[in-house]
Amino acid sequence: MKMYLIKLFVLLIPLVIASTIHQDNSSFDSVPSEPKSRFAMLDDVKILANGLLQLGHGLKDFVHKTKGQINDIFQKLNIFDQSFYDLTLQTNEIKKEEKELRRTTSKLQVKNEEVKNMSLELNSKLEGLLEEKILLQQKVGYLEEQLTNLIQSQPEIQEHPEVISLKTFVEQQDNNIKDLLQTVEEQYKQLNQQRSQIKEIENQLRRTGTQELIENSLSSKPRAPRTTPPFKLNETKNTEQNGIPADCSTIYNRGEHTSGTYTIRPRNSHVFNVYCVINSGNPWTMIQHRINGSLNFNETWENYKYGFGRLDGEFWLGLEKIYSIVKQSNYSLRIELEDWKNNMYFTEYSFHLGNHETNYKLHLVEIASNIPKALPEQKDLVFSTWDHKAKGYLSCPESYSGGWWWHDVCEENHLNGKYNKPRAKSKPEKRRGICWRAQNGRLYSIKSTKMLIQPADLESFE
Repeated sequence: MKMYLIKLFVLLIPLVIASTIHQDNSSFDSVPSEPKSRFAMLDDVKILANGLLQLGHGLKDFVHKTKGQINDIFQKLNIFDQSFYDLTLQTNEIKKEEKELRRTTSKLQVKNEEVKNMSLELNSKLEGLLEEKILLQQKVGYLEEQLTNLIQSQPEIQEHPEVISLKTFVEQQDNNIKDLLQTVEEQYKQLNQQRSQIKEIENQLRRTGTQELIENSLSSKPRAPRTTPPFKLNETKNTEQNGIPADCSTIYNRGEHTSGTYTIRPRNSHVFNVYCVINSGNPWTMIQHRINGSLNFNETWENYKYGFGRLDGEFWLGLEKIYSIVKQSNYSLRIELEDWKNNMYFTEYSFHLGNHETNYKLHLVEIASNIPKALPEQKDLVFSTWDHKAKGYLSCPESYSGGWWWHDVCEENHLNGKYNKPRAKSKPEKRRGICWRAQNGRLYSIKSTKMLIQPADLESFE
C-alpha cells in the first residue's frame, strides 16, 4: 500500500509541473487579457491534496501495523525474559541440590571410611579372640587331663567335712522350696476352682436377667425367631487356657467392659490379638472393619487366610483365626452397614464355618435384620480370591476385587470389594465396590462395614 501511494504521488507531481509549464508557454504566444495568477489551478491542488491524503492514510495504517508488530515482539520478549528467569531459578535450585548432594556424598564417604576402619578393627579383635579361645581350649584340655590323672592316682581322698555339711544344707533348702511350691500350687488350684464357681454363678444371673429383658422387648417389638443350622457343634464352654481368654465373651466375663484390643487363645489354637466391641453389655469379636478405604482388600488367598491390616483401623482378621474361634461353640454373625447418607443397617445370622479343606465353606440362617437380605441362606458359600478359585464354583474375584464367599452366581453383595467414593461411579464399578444388593433389587452403596461374631447363647444389641 505504501509503495502504491508513493508511485501515485510521483506520477501526480510531473502532471502538475507540466500544467504549469504549459500555461507559461502559452503566455509567450498571446498577450493575456488578464494578469497572470501566481497560484496553481484548483483542480491540480485537489488532485495533489487527495494524493497526499491517501498517502497519509497509508502511512497511518503502516504505523498501526508496525506498532502491533512491535507490541507482539515485546510480548514475546517478555515471555522469553520470564522463561529465562524461571530457568535461572531452576538452575539455581539444581545447583543448590547438587551442592547438598555433594555434601551428603562426602559425608557418606566419610562414614563409609569409618565403617571400613571399624570393620578392620573388629576383624583384628575377632582374630585375637579366636587365638585366645584356642589357647583357653588348650589350657582347659590340659587341666582336664591333669584332673583326670589326679583322680585316678588318688581315689581314696575323702571330701572335706565343710563341703559335706554345705551339700547337706543345700539339699535341705531345696526340699523346703519344693514343699513351698507344692503348697502354692494347691492353693492356686483352689482359688481357680472358686473363681470358676463365681463366674458360673455370674453367668447364670446374667442369662436370667437377659432372658427377662428379651421377653419384655418381644412383647413390644416383633423379632425373627432364632434358628439353628442343620449341623450342630459340640457345645463347650469357652474357658481360659494358661490364663489367656478364649474370646471376647471370656474377656468380658473377667470384668473387662471397655472396647479395645485384647489377646486371646482359642481352644487348641495359638495366641493372637483381636478387637473386642462391647456395647450394652454384649461382647463381640470384630473380624472385619472398613471405614475409609485406606487399606486395599484385593489381597491374596494367603493374606485372607492369616489376616491383614491394623486392628485399630481397617483390617481382615484372617480365616484361620475366625475358624479357631467359632469351632469352639455355636456362634452368631452380625453385619453392620452404613451408607453414604449415614443410614445404619444391620443383619444377624446363625452360621457354620468350615476349615481350609472346605475353602472355609459358610452356611447362614438369618436371625434378625433391618435391611432386606442379600446373602443366600441354607446354601454353601465358598470363599475365593483372585489367586485361589474353589473348584466347581463360579470365579467372581477377577471382576469383583477382594476375597469373599460366593455361590453358583456372582451375588451383588460384597463387603471386601474396592472402596468407591459416591461420586464415581457407573453401575458396574459400584458392583465391584462395597455393596449390598437386596433381593428386592435395590443396590445399597456402602460407606463403612463391620463384621462381628459372638457365642450364640449371648443376645445381640441393636
